[in-house]
Amino acid sequence: MTFLRRDLPVPLYHQLKMLILREIEGGHLKPDDQLPTEDQLAQSHKVSKITVRQALQELASEGYIRRQQGLGTFVQRPRVQQGPRELTSFTDEMRRHGLASTSRVLEQDVSDAPPEVATKLTIHPPAQVFRLRRLRLANGEPMGVQTAYLPLDLVPGIGDARFVGGSLYELLQSRYGLHPATARETYCVVPAGREEAGLLHVPVGSPAMAAERVTFLADGRALEYVQSVMRGDRYRIVVDLTRHA
Repeated sequence: MTFLRRDLPVPLYHQLKMLILREIEGGHLKPDDQLPTEDQLAQSHKVSKITVRQALQELASEGYIRRQQGLGTFVQRPRVQQGPRELTSFTDEMRRHGLASTSRVLEQDVSDAPPEVATKLTIHPPAQVFRLRRLRLANGEPMGVQTAYLPLDLVPGIGDARFVGGSLYELLQSRYGLHPATARETYCVVPAGREEAGLLHVPVGSPAMAAERVTFLADGRALEYVQSVMRGDRYRIVVDLTRHA
C-alpha cells in the first residue's frame, strides 16, 4: 500500500486523488470497477471522510469516476476526445476510437423549415427540410441525441431512406454526390432535460454538451444544420493553441 505523506506541502486530498488516478491510468482499476467506500478509504489511508470526499469529488468532476447514489463509486469509461480534426460523421468518429456506432431513429420527417433552421441553412420559407432525429450509440451505449436538418431540394426522396446503421454522410455522397467540405461548430454546457436524460441514461440535470453545427458544400451552400446533446461524462473537447509572435 502507498501511504500518504503528511510531511509534504501537498494537501492530503490531492495526494489521495493522484493515488487513485494512478491506479486508474495504470489499469489496476478498470472501467466499471467499484472503488472502496468512503469509510474504507478513510480507514486504509488514515484520513478523514471529508478528505476522501474531496478527492472523489474532484475525480468525478474531471470524469474519471462516477458516483451512483445507493450503489457506490465506479471507474468511468474513457471519454471520447474531440479536438481539431477532419470533418467526419459520428460513424467515422466512433470508428477512429475503436467503437462500433449504431443509431436509433427517434423521428424522421419532411416539413416546412422552422425560422431558426431556415436562417442557419440560408434558405427562404416556405422551403422544406428533411429532419432526422437519432439516438447515437457507441458499442451499444447511448452517447448523444442528434437532430439533423437538410434542405429538401438538395436531397429529394431522402425521406424513404433508413438510418439505423449507416452514415448520413455516406448516403449523401453515394446517392446525391454531395460532399461536405467545411463546417462551423459551437459548444456549450447545458443540464440534461428529462427526455434527453432518459434517452442517455443519465440523471436529469446532469451536465451535457450541447453542440450546433452548420456544414457547407465546397461552393458555399449550407448542406446540414445539426443540433446535438452529448453525454458530458463521455465527451471532452481538446483544443491545441499556438502563440504567434
